[in-house]
Amino acid sequence: MAQVSDPYIREQLEKRREELNLALTADPPVAPAGPYLELLGEVDTAIQRLDEGTFGVCVECRGTVEKQRLIADPLVKVCLDCLTDNDKRALERDLELASTVQRGLLPENDVRFGEWRIHYEYIPAGHVSGDYCDLIVPRSKDGKLIFLLGDVAGKGLAASLLMTHLHAMFRSLSDSRAGAELELDRLLETANRVFCESTFAGQYATLIGGSAGPTGELEFASAGHLPALHVRQDGVKRIGATGLPLGLFSSSRYAIQRVRMEPGDSLLLFTDGISEANSAAGNEYGVKRLSNVAGERHRWHPRDLLAECMKDLNTHTSGARQNDDQTLMVIHRGETVGIALND
Repeated sequence: MAQVSDPYIREQLEKRREELNLALTADPPVAPAGPYLELLGEVDTAIQRLDEGTFGVCVECRGTVEKQRLIADPLVKVCLDCLTDNDKRALERDLELASTVQRGLLPENDVRFGEWRIHYEYIPAGHVSGDYCDLIVPRSKDGKLIFLLGDVAGKGLAASLLMTHLHAMFRSLSDSRAGAELELDRLLETANRVFCESTFAGQYATLIGGSAGPTGELEFASAGHLPALHVRQDGVKRIGATGLPLGLFSSSRYAIQRVRMEPGDSLLLFTDGISEANSAAGNEYGVKRLSNVAGERHRWHPRDLLAECMKDLNTHTSGARQNDDQTLMVIHRGETVGIALND
């Protein structure tokens, strides 16, 4: 039987059943009702399989249906090996479309705002990614640039769907046209509450969210994410989490950390696909090695710093398969007048 969380799957199925019943009893009634009744029957059958202990068993070969496919769609009854050629081609087209849509959600690279300049690298392990990366540039020069980097629990389609959900949610909450701009702590607290209320049990994401203003100071909070690396003249400082991952508890709070960035300083944000990447011999890359590479390149242009970090990572992982999505973001404060970047 597939190793899935029965409470999580059951909650997802019961929510779908509730929505279908609401549609069928709507006044005026939904027309035609046939497709809704058919879906309701499939949901009821899936819940019955949960009760019988046969949920996640392929109806064709009696093998195991893939966990990520079940999480993305709990009505799946056939494993990948038993799909017809037409079904496999359809699935491949869906994955390619999902990849195209997800790539279209990525922000522009080489973002410039005042003294700030930001570069990032985003490398999915497969067709789609569960990493979240976004930059929201304010409409006015006296506003604040918002930067976001996160990692959804899980892999594959299920994680990519949540990544898309995070993108839409933060874009909506950060849109000043919708009302007053939220302070960073309120932005994360509101996002966490919405995420809790709109996802299913067991779904969560780690995330760093921050803002950069015109004064050279960054403020950010970390929802259970890996440490940020502040690359300074005198070395690299790790800055840890200030709260729990998004989606665990709707009442979570996030303390704001403020970091003074001097001209030439950089802040590195990354997902565990970077720090936990293994060599062909099974050795982990690690936060320390990334910190050492960045620390030797204070005042470097963020594009060049990013390239050197990725080059060192690729050297370490040469000959090994990429098992997780990889995202690395460099937020750099430009030099003062009279000191040139190595551009």
